[in-house]
Amino acid sequence: MKKNITYILIFFLSFFIIFILYKSLNKENVYIPEKVLNEKISNFSSKDLFTENIINSEDFILKNKYSLINIWASWCLPCRAEHEILMEISKDDSIFLIGINYKERSVNAKSFLHKVGDPFDIIFTDKDGTLSINLGAFGVPETYIVNSDQEIIKRYIGTLSKKQFQEIKKIINK
Repeated sequence: MKKNITYILIFFLSFFIIFILYKSLNKENVYIPEKVLNEKISNFSSKDLFTENIINSEDFILKNKYSLINIWASWCLPCRAEHEILMEISKDDSIFLIGINYKERSVNAKSFLHKVGDPFDIIFTDKDGTLSINLGAFGVPETYIVNSDQEIIKRYIGTLSKKQFQEIKKIINK
């Protein structure tokens, strides 16, 4: 009798564990920070990747109709994958391309850009990640389209695709 009770308990416990695992596997676990669209970004400043001079975002965003802010790192495989798209975007003179180099040694970032090309008009360094966090980012790559009023009008989480590239061109050329 004790043996039967043990088997029944093991059966129900196993069933319960399998049920919990099944439910958790089917649950979407995507975390997206608070809504950032149509939010004004605060001015930020940091060192320029190449000159080491302190630069201010306001000096660039206010002067251009649209700015595209891309948070990237050379160690990030999705960032490497989207680099070709950024090179295409950089050919369009109607957008100012701002890079934020995320948690990386400057020498690695410079080496990467030297090998594959530099699409950015200016690159801010973000050694500890606070600059990106203050923008609302939670990973790399992440891309924002910002208008001259410093409002985020579009946000892309993850690697930019050719479809998103076409969407960016439509937004810029309105």
